[in-house]
Amino acid sequence: MPEAKIKPPVAKIIPHQIEKHGHVRTDDYYWMNQREKPEVIEYLNQENEYYRQSTAHTEAFQKDLFEEMKARIKEDDESVPYLFNGYYYITRFEKGKDYPIHSRKKGSLDAKEEIMFDCNVMAEGHTYFNLAGLSISEDNTLCAFGFDTVSRRQYTIQVKNLVSGEILDFKLENTTGGSTWASDNKTLFYSRKDGVTLRSDKIFKHKIGTAAATDAMVYFEKDETFDVSIYKSKSKKYLIINSSSTITTEFQTVLSATPDAKFRMFQKRTRGLEYSISHFGEHFYILTNKDKATNFKLMKTPENASSKDNWVDLIAHREDVLLEDIDIFKDYLVVSERFNGLNMIRIMPWSGKGAYYLPFDSETYMAYTTTNVDFDTEILRYGYQSLATPASVIDFNMKTKEKTILKEQEVIGGKFDKNKYIEERVWATAKDGTKVPISMVYRKGIKKDSKNPLLLYAYGSYGMTMDCHFSTLRLSLLDRGFIYAIAHIRGGEDLGREWYDNGKLTKKKNTFTDFIDCSQFVIDEKFTSSKHLYAEGGSAGGLLMGAIINMAPNLFNGVVAQVPFVDVVTTMLDETIPLTTGEYDEWGNPNTKKYYNYMLSYSPYDNVVAQNYPNLYISTGLHDSQVQYWEPAKWVAKLRVLKTNNNQLYLDTNMEAGHGGASGRFEAIREIAKEFSFLLDLEGIKK
Repeated sequence: MPEAKIKPPVAKIIPHQIEKHGHVRTDDYYWMNQREKPEVIEYLNQENEYYRQSTAHTEAFQKDLFEEMKARIKEDDESVPYLFNGYYYITRFEKGKDYPIHSRKKGSLDAKEEIMFDCNVMAEGHTYFNLAGLSISEDNTLCAFGFDTVSRRQYTIQVKNLVSGEILDFKLENTTGGSTWASDNKTLFYSRKDGVTLRSDKIFKHKIGTAAATDAMVYFEKDETFDVSIYKSKSKKYLIINSSSTITTEFQTVLSATPDAKFRMFQKRTRGLEYSISHFGEHFYILTNKDKATNFKLMKTPENASSKDNWVDLIAHREDVLLEDIDIFKDYLVVSERFNGLNMIRIMPWSGKGAYYLPFDSETYMAYTTTNVDFDTEILRYGYQSLATPASVIDFNMKTKEKTILKEQEVIGGKFDKNKYIEERVWATAKDGTKVPISMVYRKGIKKDSKNPLLLYAYGSYGMTMDCHFSTLRLSLLDRGFIYAIAHIRGGEDLGREWYDNGKLTKKKNTFTDFIDCSQFVIDEKFTSSKHLYAEGGSAGGLLMGAIINMAPNLFNGVVAQVPFVDVVTTMLDETIPLTTGEYDEWGNPNTKKYYNYMLSYSPYDNVVAQNYPNLYISTGLHDSQVQYWEPAKWVAKLRVLKTNNNQLYLDTNMEAGHGGASGRFEAIREIAKEFSFLLDLEGIKK
């Protein structure tokens, strides 16, 4: 291996004992959780230098990959404008610039452009910058915005006067970045985070013209397993506070015209009852799992009688269809569903006659409603893309069924032709007999001779569905002979809510064994072999990567683990770490012995043993608030000591970023180029 002459850093061992339920674990690298200590930064820098030196032979290739991927992106791009409250809103990029420009035009697309925010200017002097939560007052004069310059998702909110261009002289610190205006155009509601755990636990109210220090707290969420947020209904009639945990939700409402009135409970929380609300006319529409509706159903209730005793069914629960979302229009109800793992968009006239589904032919696509801010329109705006089809934004006339493609993502360079690629969905059989879908894309002409490099991606947690999106970056792998595949494993919600329930808590190992069985399937079907099979996952998908290399290390030649959650037990026992208490319904509470023992049986860090491991590229961010940098750092240190082969093991820490990586659109591509060069180098592909 190229790094054989370069010695990896050796982390010092300081045994630290952690006792729980009479069981004692010794963590030799516990000391790494001291972010401010010089020896921690020193170790991370040593790992970075080892990675840099060991991959020096790929630096030119990384640059070539970066330029190749960047060259496919339309640099002077812009979003499809949407009309909201008299203005067309547009987000655009200019050539050579990393960040977006947010603008609007009054009444017509031919009107003069008003630049609201140029993020390129705002990002000057910062190694990281993210603008979020743009919220415009109903009179169109004020815009609240949140920004983060650290990548720890602690946003500062300010307000800009869109008429004068002035930034008002107050700052709302330690927020989620999101905010919403009352109808009086001077009262701004926002959510603030706990200073230690970064849980959003408070709703505040700010009055324009007053000092931020005098802001009134209107709600405090005491339950540490819940987060809280606030938004305005599409009808603009209500301000809505949402308290949510993994399996329970609760809403409170107040009229937007009376922001100083007391919020009224919509339906008090009941453990296991999930619901979300939309307002239209004189009713609220409720998407809920009430009455054991595992895949959810749609109910409605008069706006003045919101308790669940008054809810009545509108769309009944179906065992084989997951009800995901709704969009309400004056004459139509649009329902986003999932059947057999595929997106379905159903158009239902309120008249009760002539309901239909939008037709989609592929099995490797994703379709989704987008920005639909008006009630009184026959036009539904939705998006469509597939593994080989660039993303499109489409306006669909629900009455005439005519569709207009407003924009298709442009792949620059003239070389891309989607007809050169094959998309297919295949089904692996898990060890318990469950059929697990795998979506894949590859160049035409590839043979099933076991010689193809194949990158298998998955996530498998939180009920997050991994839909088949298009990627211009991915073409750099496909055009060099890679097959790209997504394993739709349990723990996601790809095949309905039970698919999720069967991959969490004490059924979590189904997630890992599903992925292993999918890996074995693509080998058995001769798409690839263990010499050419690669796996990738990030965050909770990084936990998946850690688990599978402990359980089936010989299946994979290489693994990419992005910001991996690998020290499950220690993290879930530490209630000061962001997200911990809110995750008990996902992983279990290790303060309970049953969950402690189960987590301990799969936690990647705790289960590293003396065995051969695949080649590993592991990335993290020093300021990550979701998966702390020390989890992958400790994991790598332990792997270095215990692994019994000379395969590559790299820890690449972005010392200036957090969970999402670099903030600029082109800087983010550099990180992808690192991952791709790692995979391609293992395949002996040098250019």
